[in-house]
Amino acid sequence: MAPSSKTDTEVIIGGKVFTLCGYESEEYLQKVASYINNKVNEYSKLDNFRRQPVDTQGVLLQLNIADDYFKAKKQISDLEEELQAKENELYNLKHELISAQMKLESTEEQVKALQKAQNEDAKEIVRLETELKKK
Repeated sequence: MAPSSKTDTEVIIGGKVFTLCGYESEEYLQKVASYINNKVNEYSKLDNFRRQPVDTQGVLLQLNIADDYFKAKKQISDLEEELQAKENELYNLKHELISAQMKLESTEEQVKALQKAQNEDAKEIVRLETELKKK
């Protein structure tokens, strides 16, 4: 959770010290700076990147960071869709489970009724056999 007061912290990006301010925690601001610094370091190792003018390097870094952002945003969207599909599947499975439980209960009641009828029929058979023997 973001602190309610403004945070100032010094970070190093591309070998230069910057002061970042924001309402986020110092750890968060350091994490953002670290991400940018890692991108700068990653691209600074590439010969083709180093040969570009500084303003072009900046644009290339911005494009790469925007690419990361849109890929992450797409991944979040895909995961949200997958989560929604799984939630729908879970809802349907719960519905099927409830239906199956209701059918099971109904079948159990029918079995009990048939067993009761069978017991009554068996008693009736015994009663009739007893009457036949008496005659």
